[in-house]
This record gives sequence, C-alpha cells and structure tokens, in this order.
Amino acid sequence: MRRMTAEDRPYVLAKMKDFYHSDAVITDGSEEIYINDVDECISDSPYLEGFVFPDREGSIKGYAMVAHSYSTEFGRPCIWIEDLYLENELRGTGVATRFFDYLKTQYPDAVHRLEVEKENKRAIKAYVKNDFQEIPYYEMIRFMDSGKR
Repeated sequence: MRRMTAEDRPYVLAKMKDFYHSDAVITDGSEEIYINDVDECISDSPYLEGFVFPDREGSIKGYAMVAHSYSTEFGRPCIWIEDLYLENELRGTGVATRFFDYLKTQYPDAVHRLEVEKENKRAIKAYVKNDFQEIPYYEMIRFMDSGKR
C-alpha cells in the first residue's frame, strides 16, 4: 500500500467507475465527482487521503479513500473509509486487513466508520473480521447544489 499520486489518476478514475457502477454502491457518481475526489486525494487536503494497492510486481490492483472529520456522537476524530476497491485477485489475500491495521496505527484515537450494502456479504464478513460492528442508522442526505449523484 502507498499514498495515491498524480500518476495513479488514470487507474483510480477507471476503477472508480467500476466501483460506483457495481452492487457495492447505491449511487453511480459522475466523471466530475470522480475527478474532484482524485484531485482532493493527491493534493495537500486535510479532508481526504488516497491510497493505492500495488501487487508484488508493482501493478496497482486497488484503491482506497479516507475522509477525516469529527464525531460529536463519539467525542473524537472520525475516519470515514469512503472507498475501498480491490480487484478480484487481491480479495481475500489480507490486503484489506493490512489497510485497516495501518489505519489503526495512524489514527488510534479515532472512530473508524464505513458504509456497506447489506447484500455485500463478502465485504461485511471482512469488516466484521476487522472489528467493525453494525450501527443501525437510517441515513439521509441533502444536496445544496446540482451535485446530485
């Protein structure tokens, strides 16, 4: 795993399309959103970090994006795992566990949160294995501009 760079842009943009058009996510996103997200990841933004997951030969086979916020509910910083995409060959190999361990080390005092579709049983199993628990919220959203997904 390593931090996302500008050179990773083509790969990440292509895989964001795959991720956001899969059953793992309920929104489709847009090219503008994908570009904004990658730009934020590769900048010095305090809000979003981007990571890529190379295989042993150095070819990138996945990406992740982590957003930073504060949780008044839990009274501490919050790390939102926004995107976690692994190509099939990396799934089940421990890459996600190593990523979650990295986040534990980097942000030990933060609450770590993510969203998952209830139908994504394989992802849920991986998250539970890494100490995530279900919180039964009904989530709502309001857009203040035309940036609807």
